[in-house]
Amino acid sequence: MNISNKMVSSCPPITDEEWPVEIDDMKAGFAGSLNVYRTMAHHPALLKAWAPLRQHIVKNSALGSVRSELVILRAAHRMGSAYEWAHHVSRARALGISDARIRAMGGTPAGEDGLIARAVDTLFDNARLSAEIEQAISSSMGTQAVLDLIATVGFYSVLGYILMTFNTPIDEHVADEMAKRPI
Repeated sequence: MNISNKMVSSCPPITDEEWPVEIDDMKAGFAGSLNVYRTMAHHPALLKAWAPLRQHIVKNSALGSVRSELVILRAAHRMGSAYEWAHHVSRARALGISDARIRAMGGTPAGEDGLIARAVDTLFDNARLSAEIEQAISSSMGTQAVLDLIATVGFYSVLGYILMTFNTPIDEHVADEMAKRPI
């Protein structure tokens, strides 16, 4: 993956000066802080509709913050989304996840991380979880975690499609971190 913020975008992130008035209340929060959401701001109604699901996936998932980051890292790896990979390496590090564990999510991790990776891979490859994987996740994490894992993969797949379609540049602070501390 090319982890660079020097890409040309056909739909660049909206600047503060161009920010749509109908979502002015969102600029100071999550929507104004990252290029992915500044790109989505070209469609204010979509970004406004996106916000409640984002709140659940990012903040209230039954997976918890560490498992969620592992799901997102694996999904970013499978999609080849450099933006999502870089941003979630940074978020995973902030949660105390080691670089070795992060790197493993791009390979063949063991234990529960391996189960998470297999689940994400199965969703990408088969558009469903096998009964065996669903039961394993449900037994160890709960049925709500199964549903949140599926929703997280779907949510971040949509973001990945947007990011890669429009060559959304990695936010400068994350690109700088990756340049100073590559994974």
